[in-house]
Amino acid sequence: MKKTLKHFACLALMFLFIQASAQEKHGILFEGKADKMVVMPSISSLAKPEIAEDKKAEMRDGRFYKHNVIIGKDPQTTNDRLASNPHKLSQKIPGRTPSLVFDAAQSNSQPTDPALAVGPNHVVVVFNTGYIIYDKQGNALTPQLAPYNIFGVNGCCDLTASYDHVAERWVLSLLGNGAYVAVSSGANPVTSDWYVYQYSQVNDYQKLSVWSDGYYMTDNRSGNNRIYAFERSKMLEGDPTAKILAFPLPGIVTSGFYSPQFFTLSDTNPPAPGNVPVVYMQDNAWSGVSEDHLKVWTLTVDWETTSNSSIGNPQELITEPFISVFDGGSFSNLPQPFGGATIDALQATIMNQAQFKKFPTHNSAVFNFVVDVDASSGKQAGIRWFELRQTADDQPWTIHQEGTYTSPDGKHAWHASLIMDIQGNIGMGYSGMGGSNNQYVSSYYTGRMANDPLGTMTIAEQLIAAGNANIPGFRYGDYSKIDIDPSDYKTMWYINEYMNNGRKDVVGVFKLAPDFTKDVGVITIDTPESGALTTAEPVQVTVYNFGEEAQSNFPITLKLDGTTIATETFTSTIAPGSAVEYTFTATANLGTVGQTYVLEAATGLTGDEDPANNATTKSVTHLNPLDAGVTEIIEPNSGNNLGTQSIKVRVENFGTSTLTNLPVSYQVGTSAAVNEVISESIAPNSTLEYTFTQTYDFTTPQDYTIVARTNLVNDAIPSNDSTTKTISNASCITKENTTQYPIGPGSNTVTTSVINVTDNFEIDDVNVLINLTHTYVSDLLIKLVGPDGTEVLLANGLGGNGDNYTNTIFDDEAENSITTGNVPFTGTYSPQEPLAAFNGKQALGNWTLHITDMYNGDGGNLLNWSIDLCGDISMATGDLDSNDKNFQVYETNSKGTFKATLTDPNMRKNVDLHVYNMAGQLLLVKRMTQNGSTFETNFDMTRAVKGAYIIKLSNGSKQYSKKILVK
Repeated sequence: MKKTLKHFACLALMFLFIQASAQEKHGILFEGKADKMVVMPSISSLAKPEIAEDKKAEMRDGRFYKHNVIIGKDPQTTNDRLASNPHKLSQKIPGRTPSLVFDAAQSNSQPTDPALAVGPNHVVVVFNTGYIIYDKQGNALTPQLAPYNIFGVNGCCDLTASYDHVAERWVLSLLGNGAYVAVSSGANPVTSDWYVYQYSQVNDYQKLSVWSDGYYMTDNRSGNNRIYAFERSKMLEGDPTAKILAFPLPGIVTSGFYSPQFFTLSDTNPPAPGNVPVVYMQDNAWSGVSEDHLKVWTLTVDWETTSNSSIGNPQELITEPFISVFDGGSFSNLPQPFGGATIDALQATIMNQAQFKKFPTHNSAVFNFVVDVDASSGKQAGIRWFELRQTADDQPWTIHQEGTYTSPDGKHAWHASLIMDIQGNIGMGYSGMGGSNNQYVSSYYTGRMANDPLGTMTIAEQLIAAGNANIPGFRYGDYSKIDIDPSDYKTMWYINEYMNNGRKDVVGVFKLAPDFTKDVGVITIDTPESGALTTAEPVQVTVYNFGEEAQSNFPITLKLDGTTIATETFTSTIAPGSAVEYTFTATANLGTVGQTYVLEAATGLTGDEDPANNATTKSVTHLNPLDAGVTEIIEPNSGNNLGTQSIKVRVENFGTSTLTNLPVSYQVGTSAAVNEVISESIAPNSTLEYTFTQTYDFTTPQDYTIVARTNLVNDAIPSNDSTTKTISNASCITKENTTQYPIGPGSNTVTTSVINVTDNFEIDDVNVLINLTHTYVSDLLIKLVGPDGTEVLLANGLGGNGDNYTNTIFDDEAENSITTGNVPFTGTYSPQEPLAAFNGKQALGNWTLHITDMYNGDGGNLLNWSIDLCGDISMATGDLDSNDKNFQVYETNSKGTFKATLTDPNMRKNVDLHVYNMAGQLLLVKRMTQNGSTFETNFDMTRAVKGAYIIKLSNGSKQYSKKILVK
């Protein structure tokens, strides 16, 4: 009995300790006021406002730094569950074409940092180096102006724009020498003066939010995390004594980039003062995180007695598992079409903004971040989005719904922003790229109605604007923004970055809320599905009410192959914005094996104001009993230094009978076929991933053609039994030079850029990628010069009066010659002379890109270039595994943890460590710490698979490499 009481007492003390820890409050880190406060005159009063400078440069702001992840800590073996199991209404509700689309800003900055704010009569658009103001019809009221006109200084990067709905003021921020916050003196951003406050304490990536009692800002300060509160009431009055308070974010864990978001008000209905939430995501691939989750902190400021202000420990909300790490934390993640550069997925970031809305029964907040929905070595970017709710102000938050949105046709979807309208409908703008149609980066929107199934974006993807070229370089974003129109709190404005004959920020205006009173339609035919069909198949459909009034007792019609087989009465009542299932009394005769039928269902509501969405169709096939095939060879994939690999396939049962002991085989080239049997049962209309027991040796660098097939006896359709995949063991290295050099404009001006290759091996293939700007590119002669003096002409006098070479790849194996291409030559072309001239030569030494501007008048810049050198790298000598004393990698006293050091007086800043496995897959990118002339960093391999790895150090123009062995 005493033992039991003692145990109970211990549990009670533990509970009290945990409760006290959860309630622990953290105070102010510092208190002060603005370093400087000035009143800037209205834009309309300026005789000659300063025009924005178009900086053609890659922005080296704090987001440029790479993320820290633990190799092997999150095995990432399961595809995103939410993306893999969509609701039947996912993307089924027809969307509406945007009511207004216009290019709002042009900028060659990398990235452009697009954002906007919408007021009753104006739209303020900001970008990396300026801003521009529009009316609500998309007419520009100003040119693209420099920050100086508002802030009194020209800073760089991360401009933000907000509309304070309660005060009817505009709030802009700028990153410069610290951060600047500008508050308009009135509701008109053109005619109002600006109260401008400078805060040198802020470091980077300042994201400003509007709350009931303050303006709040986050900050990327690496290990010294801080958030800030600004005294809104005094800033609205232009009072220079307005306070700034700084607080910690206790318990935050990041991957190296601090990007939480405060919630921000999206209408005129604020919560009680105080208790402003700030949210961040935590990935279990990071050190110190055991489970994927969200953290939500609550900050309360007492502006009268600031010592009473505090922030509590975070509330942790466990999420569905997610994969937020791309390419070991690299910034080059998502390959663009036609050989374009890989661009930033914007990982480990709560995207701009986290929007708050108050309803009579609860408070809501919506936000998102990017995830990789593909757990294999492939990648597909998707959007993990959330709605959090609390029952009242200052109550705990819960995850009301979470979903993972993927774009149709296998496109990447990322760079998103969400907002909720007055009805509780959620709109989401985002970027889409790639997929089966090789779409350039483009702007889209989707959404969901308030009563739709939780976790589901039901609105079909709608195009805002299609890009017409690849994004130059890898910097993209860093954010977009969606805002709500205060004229109705229904209309949504979204701004995004894309290419439209140059780098542009495009605005799309759309609305999810109903436009009509009477509007219903069939959105899906749920059953039947293709399979073992009968002569009397029931047909179930889902009917949706798009209108503002409830509807019932209207006709609904069913057609089979164009012939009406039933007109019945839908007697249920459908509330506005709701879906109801309906099963026809009549059935459909689908009894012929092998035949495909077309079903159509439509509503016939009298007075329907939008007949275009009344009907939907569906094709179903009466399948054969026995029919199977290999639909995909999942592994292996092309890579560098491939060795023995497993063959993994996806097998599908197309038939109506369950299959057991299914014979399968694969054959590589002309080698003997490998025959095995899948013992696991495969249900009708389902798939199974199968890994052959027998592996294959892909060590020799070459292309391999793999054919995999099923060998089902009496298979009804042999034509779908097999699939083919060609992979390449490229055995290549890639080196780049990102230093910019001017080109021309003087006649016969020569520009050279050198890449030093420290690996030495015999070359069997060379490819070159070039990014340069130049007007009238036919002025240029471009050639590559090898270490031994061998010269290859890439292009000479091509392109007429067109501009630029943008992600131009020279490859002997390309289908099209550069002589037939169109400027800016985006894509892959064979050069004017074959690069095969370098085959058989040694890789070691200086490779020189040689550009001659042959005429006066036009000029430009070489932005960056890279070279792929392929050969038997396993035979390479040089820095790989060399005893170069400048570069050391060794295991520390902590087993499995390694330290890399580099001492090279010619590498003065921004050295990154890259870790690759022997298949060439990038596992980690990490910025090294500089201490004088020495760079160093630790990296954790305790969870990595045993074996050899390649460690590379690079500053973009020079590289060192070594092998390590993880035991």
